[in-house]
Amino acid sequence: MVTIRLHNSISRTKEDFVPLDPANVRMYVCGPTVYDRAHLGNARPVVVFDVLFRLLRHVYGESHVTYARNFTDVDDKINARAAETGRDIRSITDETIGWYHADMDALGALRPTQEPRATEFINAMIAMISALIDKGHAYEVAGHVLFDVRSYPAYGRLSGRSVDDMIAGARVEVAPYKRDPMDFVLWKPSDPSLPGWESPWGRGRPGWHIECSAMAYELLGAAFDIHGGGLDLQFPHHENEIAQSCCAFPDAGFARYWLHNEMVQVEGKKMSKSLGNFFTVRDLLEQGWPGEVIRFVLLSTHYRKPTDWTEERAREAEAMLRQWRALVEGAEPTGPDAELAEALADDLNVAGAMARLHALAKAITANPQKDCFYEKGVFLASARLMGLLEPGMGGWTAAPDLAPLATRLSELRATAMATKDFAPVDALKAALVAAGVEVRMSKAGVELVPAQGFDAGKLEALK
Repeated sequence: MVTIRLHNSISRTKEDFVPLDPANVRMYVCGPTVYDRAHLGNARPVVVFDVLFRLLRHVYGESHVTYARNFTDVDDKINARAAETGRDIRSITDETIGWYHADMDALGALRPTQEPRATEFINAMIAMISALIDKGHAYEVAGHVLFDVRSYPAYGRLSGRSVDDMIAGARVEVAPYKRDPMDFVLWKPSDPSLPGWESPWGRGRPGWHIECSAMAYELLGAAFDIHGGGLDLQFPHHENEIAQSCCAFPDAGFARYWLHNEMVQVEGKKMSKSLGNFFTVRDLLEQGWPGEVIRFVLLSTHYRKPTDWTEERAREAEAMLRQWRALVEGAEPTGPDAELAEALADDLNVAGAMARLHALAKAITANPQKDCFYEKGVFLASARLMGLLEPGMGGWTAAPDLAPLATRLSELRATAMATKDFAPVDALKAALVAAGVEVRMSKAGVELVPAQGFDAGKLEALK
């Protein structure tokens, strides 16, 4: 069996992954707050943990892995959107969940085993809050229930900071009813204009952090294997989850392995609306980028390093994927390559896995025999272990053979060099560009590469 090794954020070391129960491997990943379209940064943890989900299923068996990713459908951002639009909260969250599913499906992400909505677990949250009060870790004041951070000495273990350092360096909500500035809300009152549920502390709604603790407990138990999410959630969200859950169930330990992915940049800069480089996944899909290309770019950098979306990288990814799809046309997946699986098992070493795919593709070209080790079925299964070359991803197909057109353009250029009449060269080049073909001309020759917006139908008139 492949040994999976993961960089555990809480120990800050790479560790062998040993599940609590190999017959029931459990992973929880923090999902979206559903009030708007998912942006490119939201998509990265989806893709990263989708690859881990696929790897776990490969190693332990599909029926032995449970992956839970929540929808936060009670939140002040959702309330504000409802007030702005006059729409019902449920209609907003239902619509946004539909958008999210469509966009993540386009990226080739498998649906998690469980997709809990926070509003379906309010009673579980109330029960956990009550237990924290009974154990002396939370207190009620002014219609609020707050977690007493000082009651949990290990607070800060995940982020590696002391409570006093956090107070000095963090923006915390100042409220006169807090015993300590770092105490955080578990329950807050709701006026008649806001959604609310009856509780021992009056009509109200949960704080954000308690939602994930309660849902993880209900679906995966007090102790489970992996908890993941973006690095931006490490503090305070994940730190607070640990505190709540470990205090509510002190003998369980909550999640054993913590994984955090780094952020997404666009053209080398932090993604920001003020810089005009803020993209939702839907924006990129509507610009003509296939979902598989977006996935490829997001996987081109190790998950613990920032990744950069650039048009150049996207064009290169599209050209490579077209070549790979043409290579495996008509093939059926067998089993993934062992060396590629080992690379992924090494803390999701996508660079090593991608290098192996390139090596396999090269070997297929050099050794086309049906029974060769580097057969197309192995390549296809290996790519699909990474969520690539799946059927129906964006509805795009492999490009036709562009070599004859490259030869014709090369011949026209040679003639033009003698006659000084470059009009035929420019006309063919313009037609190729209009069909979405990138034309690369150099002393070495002519190379034609399918690019963004490639349309094979426009090439028919050039034949």
